[in-house]
This record gives sequence, structure tokens and C-alpha cells, in this order.
Amino acid sequence: MKAVEREVQFHVGRGAKSEKQVRKGAAKPVRDKVPRIARLMALAIHFDRLIREGKVKDYAEIARLGGVTRARVTQVMNLLTLAPAIQEELLLSRHNSISERSLRRSVRTAAWRSQSMENAPAGVH
Repeated sequence: MKAVEREVQFHVGRGAKSEKQVRKGAAKPVRDKVPRIARLMALAIHFDRLIREGKVKDYAEIARLGGVTRARVTQVMNLLTLAPAIQEELLLSRHNSISERSLRRSVRTAAWRSQSMENAPAGVH
């Protein structure tokens, strides 16, 4: 009897309900994920530009187009009230430890000096 060798590529992925599934072929290469807070900060900057250029009228129109509530758009846009140094840090950060929720206290503080990096959540330094 002859032994036959065969090379088969497969990987384990997630199904519709997050169930593990064996799939044919090699897995897709893992990309460096941009932290959620960096994506939200960039989105706020983009929305602000759309409003300034007159491409959208207001937060309500952005909410309608995006299928989210006006309150959610306001939460994202409030990131623009952070001190420029904190905004820059969020955009350049590669850490996923910073949550939007943890920044909300700083967002409510209008004075940028009070928003200094020592008052920012852990991970924003």
C-alpha cells in the first residue's frame, strides 16, 4: 500500500453567530486595526469639513444619511472640543485602550488647560 501525502490549506473563522467554522484556503492577513477612538476622531473631523463646505446642512442631516441618531452624531462631534494635543494623540495612537466613553468627561470641560494630558484617561499620553 502506498502512502499519499496531500497539502491542504484551511483556517478557522467565525460564522454568522460568532461560531467557529473551518474554512478552505489560507486565512486573510491580519491588518493592523486602527483604534476605534482614532476612527471616531477622524470621522468628527470629516463631518465638520462637510458642514463647513456646505455639503451637508447640519448634524440632523448627517444623522439621517448615516442612519444614526442626532445624539450619536453630537457625541462624535464633541470630540472636536478636546484640546488639539489630545486630538492629535488620539489620531496617532495605536492603543485600543482608550474608549470614547472615558473621554466624555474631558469633552464636557471647555477649557483646554483643564483637559491636559494628565486629566486624560490612561493610555492617552
